[in-house]
Amino acid sequence: MAAELNCMVVDDDPIFRQYISKQIKETSGLKLVVEADSATKAIDLLEEHEVDIIFLDVQMPEMTGIELVARLNNGYEVILVTANDSYAVDAFDQKVTDYLVKPFEYDRFSKAVTKAKGNIEAFRKKKDSIEHIFIKSDGKIIHLKLADILFVEALADYVVINTEAKKYIVHHTMKGVEKKLPNQRFVRVHRSFIVNLEKIDFIEDLSVHIKVKAIPIGASYKDILYKTMNFL
Repeated sequence: MAAELNCMVVDDDPIFRQYISKQIKETSGLKLVVEADSATKAIDLLEEHEVDIIFLDVQMPEMTGIELVARLNNGYEVILVTANDSYAVDAFDQKVTDYLVKPFEYDRFSKAVTKAKGNIEAFRKKKDSIEHIFIKSDGKIIHLKLADILFVEALADYVVINTEAKKYIVHHTMKGVEKKLPNQRFVRVHRSFIVNLEKIDFIEDLSVHIKVKAIPIGASYKDILYKTMNFL
């Protein structure tokens, strides 16, 4: 049985948040994990929660849904929801999954979800087979082999990708990096660390040791690490 897809609802209208949340709960394969009443709150919550699909209102105070999409790192399926269909062109310029105009029936909601599910399945198959990534660091776009990565470390609004030869500082989030790397090879072991399983020398005293670096294992990540490892 396929794992459920985690959903977030972002809308400043509590009645419509409830309406979308109800549709999510009634849809097989979806799980509502978090709600937000503004785009600014959604940014913080996305760092705390694992989210696959975002149902996002366009017209909100402080920051619009379109502005939020522009700040995201393409790690999510975004279904925009609004009462005004004039934003459609801007929405698809941002490469969102779909665009729902309020009020909409469940059938239209279901079609958008089916499209998102298909995109996620295709991306996961592709991700599991990749052997390299391109990163932007020091004003350059750099080709990096996954086999060369030791671990990734959080650094404020950046991440540091550590290889044996060099460290690369990239403007990205840990959640975004985690979504780009193959799950069977790279595991998040702490809020601030993702490790390459192939580079682990040993684990001792709740620390992963890679070369000379002792990386702490967070309590909430221990079970995930042990489930992913191939024990004899």
